[in-house]
Amino acid sequence: MTSPQPRKPRAPIHLHHSRILTEADRALEEGIPVTSLPRTLLDCAGESRFSQLQRMLERSEELKQFDLAPVEELLGRSRGHAGWGRLRQAIALYQPVPFTRSGFERLFFEAVLAAGLPRPATNFVEAGFELDVYWPEQRFAVELDTYATHGTNTAFERDHFRDEDLMLAGIELIRVTDVRFHREPESVLKRVATLLARRRAS
Repeated sequence: MTSPQPRKPRAPIHLHHSRILTEADRALEEGIPVTSLPRTLLDCAGESRFSQLQRMLERSEELKQFDLAPVEELLGRSRGHAGWGRLRQAIALYQPVPFTRSGFERLFFEAVLAAGLPRPATNFVEAGFELDVYWPEQRFAVELDTYATHGTNTAFERDHFRDEDLMLAGIELIRVTDVRFHREPESVLKRVATLLARRRAS
């Protein structure tokens, strides 16, 4: 049950409160005012185990009630909610995976979503260059490197000139190797999150 003001819990009823519930957060079930499915999922995500949340999503899909777009819209305006990160991670399975050129790109993309970071574009062309992973609003990019991409001295030098051209175009870029990401994925994602936050604040 959701109310506009905090109330004392009354077992077995679970109480939530929210001062702002939009029309998209409301629904009617047999004439009874209820929260919409996306809002219910968000509230439950803050208190349920991840496996339970996954089962809720699966059940809503079985009942043909699940729609990804309203859930993403809700997440877009509810950052800071206790269930935000967990629901963001849970719906990553339902989001279409964009075209990627390698298993490393796909692995990195899925890890970014699972970490609750904003959804990036992949293989995005900016300033005349194609960027592996890119957040256009922040003008921040991650290039994913393997040994094959720098197999020669010429390729190594060419990429350094490319990075300078992107910097001159106002695009901040970091490079992440497959070896480093497999060794310390949490550290890499934490750094990406910090740099994104700085770009948003600038």
